Amino acid sequence: MKGQFDQDWQYWLRLLLVPGLGNQNARKLLGQFGLPQDIFEAELEDLNTCVSSKIAKAIKQDPGERTWAQLSTTNTWLEHAGNSLIYLGHPSYPTQLLEIPDPPLLLYVKGDLSYLHKPILAVVGSRNATQQGKLHAEAFSQALSLAGWCISSGLAAGVDTAAHIGGLSGSGGTIAVIGTGIDIVYPARNRQLAHQIVEHGCIVSEYHLGTGALAANFPRRNRIISGLARGVLVVEAAAQSGSLITARMAAEQGREVFAIPGSIHSPLARGCHQLIKQGAKLVESAQDVLEEFADLSTSSKLGAQTLSTHEEMTIDTLLAHIGYDPIQFDTLVEQSGIEVSELSARVFALEMQGVLETLPGGMIQRIS
Repeated sequence: MKGQFDQDWQYWLRLLLVPGLGNQNARKLLGQFGLPQDIFEAELEDLNTCVSSKIAKAIKQDPGERTWAQLSTTNTWLEHAGNSLIYLGHPSYPTQLLEIPDPPLLLYVKGDLSYLHKPILAVVGSRNATQQGKLHAEAFSQALSLAGWCISSGLAAGVDTAAHIGGLSGSGGTIAVIGTGIDIVYPARNRQLAHQIVEHGCIVSEYHLGTGALAANFPRRNRIISGLARGVLVVEAAAQSGSLITARMAAEQGREVFAIPGSIHSPLARGCHQLIKQGAKLVESAQDVLEEFADLSTSSKLGAQTLSTHEEMTIDTLLAHIGYDPIQFDTLVEQSGIEVSELSARVFALEMQGVLETLPGGMIQRIS
């Protein structure tokens, strides 16, 4: 692909491929000259007032082989259904990101762009989460998704994976913000999950196609996870955890921060306890989260969401198996025929709606 540029995205991508430019200098130039097209047409001496002479000269040079190759690869990628490239000023650019100090100038998106404009809650936590932590992440995410919230996370192992699975269980869907090029799935074991996310949400990256899993890129992508969201829920986190970086960024961006407490003896609870001491809201149910956003049009009560006929039948069937007397969870598994992980998520969601309660000894009882 060589020749004249005829689409806006080509100018944006060319700008970000200028060697040594970076987001900060690019924003400075955009503020001074306007659109990327205007930057390339500016005089060298005018560019020198904003950036170093080396960068100014690089802007005025014709695109090199690396730039043309990336433009060609991206053009081919965009020919596939569901692939999009959005930039500042694009109609589909998320307004939430415009509020953060360092918004990405260009976003690669795979999937349905409409999910970027839903009420979004980020759910993050340890890659080495406990089984209970993963169940919490999935159950909270499922309950919030059923209430119309889209769940954002980072596609990592542990809490992130569980959060995406929970988000896929409801109408809210899920968004994965990744630290590689969007044509790379990392970790590779989440490839099938990534396909499901594209069907019921989208995957987002600010990194150019072909960008590998570089350690420095993952903390930086966290500002997008929190920036897209109205708030961030931390499920499990060690005292020195990447999830705490996301929580700190969320607080700096003016987002709500929530944390699930744990045992004082658990290393993975220390990060959450630290956040709570610093002012994060302690949450025990998804309803605790929704109460902070009662002004949004999305339902503020978990019991108020509109369920499909299939979902209502599923819940009614489950409640029929439970009855009104306490029942052992294992017995409920046998009677209902539902997989243990799915049943755990459903029971937890109904607990948070005030329909069930868990009694000592692993017993479950219907209370309404």
